[in-house]
Amino acid sequence: MVEDNPVRLQATPSEIVQTPRADILVVDDVPENVRFLSEMLTRNGFNVRKAISGKMALSAVHNLVPDLILLDIKMPDLNGYDVCAQIKSDPKTAAVPIIFLSAWSDKATKLKAFQAGGVDYITKPFHFEEVIARIETQIKLTQLQGKLKEQNEELQGALSRLRETQSRLVQQEKMASLGKFVAGVAHEINNPIGFISCNIEPMRQYIRQMSHLIRLYRSEQPQPSEKIKAYEEEIDHDFLRHDLKKILKSIENGTSRVQSIVLTLKIFSRLGETDIKPVDVHAGIDSCLMLLNHRLHMLADIESKSDRSLPQPILVLKSYDKLPSVTCHARHINQAIFNIIDNAINALRDKESMTTDTDWQPTLWIKTCLVANHSIQIRIRDNGSGIPDTHFPYLFDPFFKGSSRAQSPGLGLHTAYQIVTNQHHGSIDCCSTYGRETEFTIELPIEWHNERSPYLSPSKAS
Repeated sequence: MVEDNPVRLQATPSEIVQTPRADILVVDDVPENVRFLSEMLTRNGFNVRKAISGKMALSAVHNLVPDLILLDIKMPDLNGYDVCAQIKSDPKTAAVPIIFLSAWSDKATKLKAFQAGGVDYITKPFHFEEVIARIETQIKLTQLQGKLKEQNEELQGALSRLRETQSRLVQQEKMASLGKFVAGVAHEINNPIGFISCNIEPMRQYIRQMSHLIRLYRSEQPQPSEKIKAYEEEIDHDFLRHDLKKILKSIENGTSRVQSIVLTLKIFSRLGETDIKPVDVHAGIDSCLMLLNHRLHMLADIESKSDRSLPQPILVLKSYDKLPSVTCHARHINQAIFNIIDNAINALRDKESMTTDTDWQPTLWIKTCLVANHSIQIRIRDNGSGIPDTHFPYLFDPFFKGSSRAQSPGLGLHTAYQIVTNQHHGSIDCCSTYGRETEFTIELPIEWHNERSPYLSPSKAS
């Protein structure tokens, strides 16, 4: 059946010029059909563009996506089916409704048109009222679908925000409860550990005095009784004297570690406190190194330096850039730096206990630099035991426990994360090669920002 003959269209009473409502592309290889359809659609308030071939139609669609296409089937270069298929294959134009116009009325042709992606099929010759009605129906459907899509997106966004808010509120409540509990625990631990810490030095002094007394007895009584000799050999007095010093040193180190944990617990439970002022970041780093000096240079503090099984000193290499003062919670930032350096020392001590490399030197690199005049960066790197890939998603989770002390940051890294990101709107990142090295990078804005960030889950942020 041939459909090349021009189609006579009957004008309707609704030929009053209206405000343009939609952009319609008319595609037909018969110029008279295109002209007549264009005139009638224009009089009914539509914007009309014309194409007399499939290639022209595709070019017009890609230049400006229309609201609807009236598409003839039989055309010389590309038929209507091919044009429709190409339009529907492009995500940018796939949603454009296409109404086929054809003189063929058999079911097979109509089925093929719908399978190609058409939304409607009008058989020639037709009345113009029918064309207008079907066009308006399809445009209304498209508009309704667009509004429905927008509403769905808005609902999805609202649902997502509701879930985020719910999660944040639940997490805040958990952290508030945990903070109260932690504050109580820190207070209860602080009293006995303070008692132990205060008595270490008097105990050391008493031991020195007792040792001096024993030396005096030996000088005055060089020939003790057999009973005294036997007991002295039984307890190995010289070993006890040296070992007691080591025990006291271990107690002191352990006490210092517990005190740093208590300080971390206090910081963790009082993250909302304000103590904002311009600070020298380098002075804060140096103060942290001073507080951890006993852990950095443990061998130097021990008399028996010939025993290589004892911890050896950690080499600290600093590279400080010229930095401006940074407005921040000074005490909290120092605590974050302290926790990361302490964690690095754990990694170095862990590797030291496992390595067989006699040339390996435990080293800590600390580098600072200015970033684009609006923030500063602190890099803390160690050549310790590293972190397994499986632990990275949980690295900043509170009380996370890995397989070793260095991989079990517990509350320390979580507190550091909260201080840097939640309080100071900065960032903290970590990269590590398991068994070789780990580097933490802290970036802080130079100026303080008053806006408060909602609580972020550390395991999702890293």
